[in-house]
Amino acid sequence: MTQPVRLQAALVLICLLVTGCYGGGGPGRRIDGTGGPASLAGAPGVSFDLPRLDGSTDSLARHRGSVVLMNFWATWCPPCKEEMPALEQLAREERGRGLVVLGIDQGESADAARSFVRAHGISFPILLDADQKYASSYVSIGLPTTVIVGRDGHVVRGIDGAQTIAQFRTAIAPALAAR
Repeated sequence: MTQPVRLQAALVLICLLVTGCYGGGGPGRRIDGTGGPASLAGAPGVSFDLPRLDGSTDSLARHRGSVVLMNFWATWCPPCKEEMPALEQLAREERGRGLVVLGIDQGESADAARSFVRAHGISFPILLDADQKYASSYVSIGLPTTVIVGRDGHVVRGIDGAQTIAQFRTAIAPALAAR
């Protein structure tokens, strides 16, 4: 196989993986449209201690009693970059109502995540999930993935793909209203 043919084959494989796994299709998706993180609604939230960019550790369990929006993302992911301003706005606006936004960087270095956070003015906590334990536990099909966990520690909703501020508000409203 010649070098150009190998390169073309590699590019085709990458495109198939990206569109199949990161476009809402892929391994966790069933034909009926269920699967992925949406299939976990009602299940207890899984929690792991992870390092934060500020040097402390954090986990879902530490925020019991709050509504937690966990967003799995990476610096190389264009849709993740697109939704970050909406997540930042949501975190600032809804903090007083009991919402905690946790950005969970998937498999990247602290330096890469820190540069991204500085460049995009992110103030909510960023956890570093080097082994991608959270994403795999929450059946993440691709990035970004958002999981909303209620005050009782159970998954309220799982969402594949980038969201707008309006979509985020709609997704968290029932959890924030429940006491």
